[in-house]
Amino acid sequence: MSPFPNAVVAPSHILKLLDHLHAISSQQESQITAERLRDKQGFDEFMRDKLIALDQDKCWFVYQTCLSIGAKNVIEAGTSYGVSTIYLSLALSRSSTIYGHTPGKVIATENEPSKITQARKYWQECGDEVERLIDLREGNLLETLAKDLPDQVDLLLLDIWSPLALPTLKLVQPNLRKGAVVITDNIVGSADRYKDLIEYLKDGKNGFNNINVPYSKGLAVSVYQGRQA
Repeated sequence: MSPFPNAVVAPSHILKLLDHLHAISSQQESQITAERLRDKQGFDEFMRDKLIALDQDKCWFVYQTCLSIGAKNVIEAGTSYGVSTIYLSLALSRSSTIYGHTPGKVIATENEPSKITQARKYWQECGDEVERLIDLREGNLLETLAKDLPDQVDLLLLDIWSPLALPTLKLVQPNLRKGAVVITDNIVGSADRYKDLIEYLKDGKNGFNNINVPYSKGLAVSVYQGRQA
């Protein structure tokens, strides 16, 4: 067992809510069978109303990454029920305290109305410490992220339907500052689905330095260094 199980600084009611939501997510994930995974259309439909949040240890890692880079503005591509959004918001609040800057925003994206409704309830339950830092963009993220982005984005979290991952990265990339971090979930478990994204990240001219962090199913951490001339 790790001697440092949780680096997240938050009021107890938020930590309890997060533990509860991760427990639900884990229970739902246990229902995913190999047969469902082979049936792509059936799998997507099965997942439509499932919480299936970013794993808790991955959320802790994302939180800590935000602190390490002094993140001010982050984009979450694939908000779903808003669990990882809570961690991102808490990280921006903590980062502003550590580095003395005004907190920016978590730009969250979600297309499914039922998920949006429930995410807002969770954020409201957390309170102003979380809710005030979230800018939720409702609808097709390729449209909602096409305008009004911060000049400098510090972190992009890709936890989304795989065909949208590379188009989203390309859309946000002009606003990534040098040293920004792109984190992609399931980079190993869904490597076949992320093939085009992986090839893009590995191509040196696109400006990314990459590593896989060996969490369950993989977590890609890509540091943006700027496009090569």
